[in-house]
Amino acid sequence: MTNSSAEYEAVQQNSAPLTVSRVVLSAGDIERALTRIAYEILESNKGSANLLLLGIPRRGYPLAQRLAAKLAASDPGIDPAAIVGQLDVTMFRDDLAQHPTRAPQRTELPVSGIDGKTVVLVDDVLYSGRTIRAALDALVDLGRPRVVRLAVLVDRGHRELPIRADHVGKNLPTSSTEKVRVRLSEIDGGSAADDQVVIEAGA
Repeated sequence: MTNSSAEYEAVQQNSAPLTVSRVVLSAGDIERALTRIAYEILESNKGSANLLLLGIPRRGYPLAQRLAAKLAASDPGIDPAAIVGQLDVTMFRDDLAQHPTRAPQRTELPVSGIDGKTVVLVDDVLYSGRTIRAALDALVDLGRPRVVRLAVLVDRGHRELPIRADHVGKNLPTSSTEKVRVRLSEIDGGSAADDQVVIEAGA
């Protein structure tokens, strides 16, 4: 084996696969998308009466908090802290056998409860629809909302269940081998200026 061939083989053996990624939403894009979703929520609900936002951990919860703040900015009668909750769906998922170590999060409902309310489920990425199915099952154990809607920052397609979002920040065509990463300062640290949505190419 020549020296050049040996060097090439060593590089091939020691080189880790490169992850190719591209930013599809910047921090500003995320804020604009959330502002639009907030207006859509108020319009579809014909105001803020009996409106609740339930974020699905982990990143759905801070997104719900941001939406509540935007709703309050549009309607001074809204107390953002009073309309936001967190809905854990861990024990209702159908993939627990594949992911037995998934750590449950707390479910925290607004004091008013969900009976007779317009509940907007909030998540970061809508993919197969199975997380939302689990969320709907979890809601049944907690009360009887008047209506349930869904708001997501990104809809990447590839649905496996007949579930559709009512409010979407960005429809993002993807390959099933690609990964969509959402970075939010509340979960990932740093400042809100570092928030972004990235697509990572599959192998």
